[in-house]
Amino acid sequence: MKRTFIFIIISIIIANFSSLPCTAQKIDSKAELILAEWPMANIAEIMKGLIKVHGNPEVTDCKYGKALSFNGSADGIFLDSMPLAKLRNFTIEIIFQPQSGGNFEQRYLHFGEVQGNRLLLELRSVKADWYLDAYIKSGANQCTLIDPGKLHLSDKWYHIACVLDKNKLTTYINGKKENEGDIDFTPLITGKTSIGVRQNVTSWFKGSIFKVRITGKALTTEEFMKF
Repeated sequence: MKRTFIFIIISIIIANFSSLPCTAQKIDSKAELILAEWPMANIAEIMKGLIKVHGNPEVTDCKYGKALSFNGSADGIFLDSMPLAKLRNFTIEIIFQPQSGGNFEQRYLHFGEVQGNRLLLELRSVKADWYLDAYIKSGANQCTLIDPGKLHLSDKWYHIACVLDKNKLTTYINGKKENEGDIDFTPLITGKTSIGVRQNVTSWFKGSIFKVRITGKALTTEEFMKF
């Protein structure tokens, strides 16, 4: 009788555990590798104690919810954090809206050192269009991904991804490959992060940013943020 009772109790426990949702029984390996996820409307709260705000970036409404708007002349975010440190492979993603009327050269993400080893995501603004520029420097090696012939309309929302995978740097716009190049890469170690401006307070970005995400692996297009 005692053995039968114990068997019934164990059976109930197993049955209850089996009925749990699958997500409670496994770990999302990609989620473990997300090193930074910054909804920009909440960046001051998320990075409290590690953030310096330059100018007056404003929280605005957008198609995704709330975004942070930069005026193209004085608004920027500086973080005492560098999520790319020591990574050999990574993916940087940003959902943003470049606005017309800004300066020709604009930097919206800058990781690493000011002049030394660094990665920058940039754009060049021409009339009502813009084109993408990505740059990485690692020791004596560097790679620039830019094509002035690939123009995109300003004042629209875009998803940008910059993927480093086995010494190959690739950029994507809305899930489609934009440019790629090779670099003999040694991981970045030191530095900080700026958003909406270069770290030496030049090349201001004009537009809005919804979210920035850094993942410590080379993502496939299917794994990119939804946009």
